Amino acid sequence: MPQQSQNHAIDASIQDTINSIIEDLIVSLPAPNQLTSDERRGIIARYSAVLEGNFIYWMTATLIAVQSEAARPILLDNLHEEVRDAHPVMLRKFTIAANAFPTDRDALAVDEDLTCVRLFLGKLFGIQSLLTMAFFEGFIQRFMGYLASLAVAQGSREMEYTDVHGVCDIAHTDGLFRALSAEMSIYTIEEGQDLFEGVLLLRNLIETIVYNRADERAA
Repeated sequence: MPQQSQNHAIDASIQDTINSIIEDLIVSLPAPNQLTSDERRGIIARYSAVLEGNFIYWMTATLIAVQSEAARPILLDNLHEEVRDAHPVMLRKFTIAANAFPTDRDALAVDEDLTCVRLFLGKLFGIQSLLTMAFFEGFIQRFMGYLASLAVAQGSREMEYTDVHGVCDIAHTDGLFRALSAEMSIYTIEEGQDLFEGVLLLRNLIETIVYNRADERAA
């Protein structure tokens, strides 16, 4: 029992840290009405360039990485929904309707930070991968209202993607934290590893999506 109570305390502390990182990202987002049409288009395009071809891959990498039998069904349910309901198709329709289909420049803008996330998840660290995906699902759920407002400002009325993910990602986030708790109850990370390494890499990628750091680096 004392060990169980300690695990719950650790889980709560981790979740509080993730929520704090998400909140910092959300409050820092630039107001849509203060952005130019090209800036709004760029955010949607870079988001689409990252998500459409990578989210299912990231979740699959996490499924491969976990070792807890209790964690696997949660990840499989998430993947089943992504594939069955064709979420990449929803995203593409959303992006095209906002006249924000990614160009090669949009893809290259996120390439460096996206590669870092891909390589990290390729290390197949179960605990860190679960935490990274829990963070991302939690962020997406909060980000959907903002993304929708960008699309509306671009003249779009196609909101299936943002409507669906504004709701379903609440359950996905809760599920991933349950999977994380199950994985951490059996396994530990190796000494010297950073529990939040993947989270911080993904936060950098999100900031690049929003602020186009490629232009800053080029300058």
